[in-house]
Amino acid sequence: MAIVVGSGIFAQRLSPSDQGLQLLENSLATGAGLVALILAFGSVSGAHFNPVVSLIDCILGGLSRRATAAYLGAQVAGACIGCMVANLMFDLDPVSVSTATRSSSGLWLGEAVATFGLVVVILGLARSGRASLAPFAVGGYIAAAYWFTSSTSFANPAVTIGRTLTDTFAGIAPSSVPAFIAFQLVGGAVALAVSLYLHPNLDPDDLVVPHDLAAGETP
Repeated sequence: MAIVVGSGIFAQRLSPSDQGLQLLENSLATGAGLVALILAFGSVSGAHFNPVVSLIDCILGGLSRRATAAYLGAQVAGACIGCMVANLMFDLDPVSVSTATRSSSGLWLGEAVATFGLVVVILGLARSGRASLAPFAVGGYIAAAYWFTSSTSFANPAVTIGRTLTDTFAGIAPSSVPAFIAFQLVGGAVALAVSLYLHPNLDPDDLVVPHDLAAGETP
């Protein structure tokens, strides 16, 4: 969240009259940051930064319900703290509730598509025994999804909640959050069904990142 929000604020300041350039700067920073963070934390928690991914891992038997609840709480708390840190770094109030309404059928479909693609990438890597490539695949996918989805690919309920705390480039109004999260869950559910059809022997121990590897959304 610090990367997403911080790069969004800086992009606005560096390129105030060019929204396309702002999005490019924001997407490149987010994709690169994801690669680094998954590599750093893959050996700690499997790099579960995304509640949708954690819920799917629970459904597949890779996480207990108790662990999943703890992960979800940590993910939301981390997203909120990261957003506040980004605000403070740029001399803004730690919390400034977003007024950016993001509400339309196209945006909701964009969130479903973004989350679907993210989960399909993760589960496909896990099933094919290439989970160590997850940092680069996930980072690359999110950077691309900024551009091909109408919503700029939040694809993460924790990130969506965290982004309500900044009234800047990356913000989303609290009133827009429930629909975004609902469609993220729909996208994740469809991706799980498709992945189980394509990969019936999916091993939850490979999701997202093998815990014994120091290598590796995602909000």
